Amino acid sequence: MTDAPVAREYRTGSDPRTLRDALGCFATGVTVVTCLDSEGHPVGLTANSFTSLSLDPPLLLVCVAKAAASAGPLSEAEHFAVNVLQTGQQPASITFSTRVEDRFGCTAWALGEHGVPVLMDSLSVFECARRAIHEGGDHYILVGEVKKATFESGLDPLLYFRGRYRRLHFD
Repeated sequence: MTDAPVAREYRTGSDPRTLRDALGCFATGVTVVTCLDSEGHPVGLTANSFTSLSLDPPLLLVCVAKAAASAGPLSEAEHFAVNVLQTGQQPASITFSTRVEDRFGCTAWALGEHGVPVLMDSLSVFECARRAIHEGGDHYILVGEVKKATFESGLDPLLYFRGRYRRLHFD
């Protein structure tokens, strides 16, 4: 007889790292959220808390840590883009998740149709008009109305699971 694995547990007041580890059991895609700041400079950050919200009207939401350097510009921008990354864009994800001075200097990008930075070669890109912003604890919840969406059907998504980048494996 083998012993069953012991499940770790988080309860209110427990170490926040335990909750983070539990949340990490949910595999997510990886996005880079971008906009222009008030001076017209591109800003962006890596985010994996992203989901569709509504098809009619076409809405999505993304959660941004208030402590992130780009949180201020993203919370004030009238337009933003959500760039869903593909497997070849792990370096971009890493760049946009650190406090690198010039994140856009080492990533191919262009201004999209709605005046927001769009990362080239992304799996999909959603150009959005900000519909609402809400506070959720230590994060902002940005709700965007999708004005344009483009996607590549032949690429695989970059995934994040249990604190590591992953790839899809098909049988």
